[in-house]
Amino acid sequence: METALELTATDALLAARDVIGRPLGTVLPRLSEVLEPLIPHHAAAELSTHCAHSPFKYAGGPELPVTAAELEPLYAHGPAAGHPWQGRATIGGAEREVVAVRSDATPRGSVLVLVREDGAVPVDAPALALTQLLWDLVTSHFDRFATEAMPGALARSRAAADTRARVTAELSTAHAAALSGVLGVLRSRALDDNVARATATELAVSALAELRAESLRDRSIAGERATESFARLADGLRPMLRHSPVRLELAPPEGPSADRTLPGDVAHGVRAVVRALLLIVLDQEPVSRVRVGWTVTAHELLASIRDDGPGLLDACPLGAGSVSDRLEVLGGGLTVDAVPGWGTTITATVPLALPESPAGALDPLTGLGEREVEVLGHLARGHRNRRIAEDLHISESTVKFHVANILTKLGVASRGEAAALFHQAA
Repeated sequence: METALELTATDALLAARDVIGRPLGTVLPRLSEVLEPLIPHHAAAELSTHCAHSPFKYAGGPELPVTAAELEPLYAHGPAAGHPWQGRATIGGAEREVVAVRSDATPRGSVLVLVREDGAVPVDAPALALTQLLWDLVTSHFDRFATEAMPGALARSRAAADTRARVTAELSTAHAAALSGVLGVLRSRALDDNVARATATELAVSALAELRAESLRDRSIAGERATESFARLADGLRPMLRHSPVRLELAPPEGPSADRTLPGDVAHGVRAVVRALLLIVLDQEPVSRVRVGWTVTAHELLASIRDDGPGLLDACPLGAGSVSDRLEVLGGGLTVDAVPGWGTTITATVPLALPESPAGALDPLTGLGEREVEVLGHLARGHRNRRIAEDLHISESTVKFHVANILTKLGVASRGEAAALFHQAA
């Protein structure tokens, strides 16, 4: 049995702090480095439901083509949360030794898979336990960003998710059309080689089925069913009124669109907006009843909060701060219908697809990578290269490289102009 390195409590806390302090795109590589002395491995991969735009992440060499489809069985039917598993699984197209760690720190869980050398000695219990704790900590930390729908993280997620969805849709359409064409030819009676035709048809049918299954897997991980998302909202709202005389009424989505899959960033963002608005509503006197409901249409999610209070709420303070920031990122808006003496109805409307930018509008997030967006955010705050390098744990030369790319992509000549564009789009 491999023996876990003796780590003091201070060492473990410092390692955890270093991992979660990294920029989003470098967390998995750094976690892999931290775990290497405990569990020697040559690649790490994760499937995390808290990340709407890129639930699958990989840290390792290109010679090991790990896919999300290979991790999905371990995510869905693999180890129980809190009980790391080591054994053999299909990874990179072949059976390999792995350690799989599942966390229940998020509502739907996440799985970390460490790919090991064949014949690796089993890992001892202390090393597995520490790996489980680190994975729980990382998962819960970044789930908070998604749950609270921090505007900065939400903007990156929303932009990336929209691009990802468009590319996936285009590729799916192209592949489906190509395979359908192959099927049409192979099923033609003009071909007399029945055995060859039957074999090729079976292969093409299997490819189409796998393509559709991949699309379903992607939607199940990167999105949430509307009814499931509302149930999570309800679970979070009930404790807020547990000791309050106010009666909470819940109206989940109904009708044909009730089972529609919502983009993950929309679900997280709207839940955060509803929680913030409910706190404002409950601050009124008197209020004895509050109704929270969702309506899902073909193009929008409408979240409403109706009370029987004095009907004097004003739209201006309601849309201030985090509520306004979140709705702006999501391309949504807020309407308030207040009737003195009868109560107030607040409705947050969010499109289910990111609206197209107006012609000629320049969005700093469009065309920039995740790290470039982070560097641009520092530029907007007036930080110099050394400060950016320290905060992002990269070299100053790398910062200069990113800055040059940012200026080129935005079509500007100076850091100040880039910062100005960032503030205009914020």
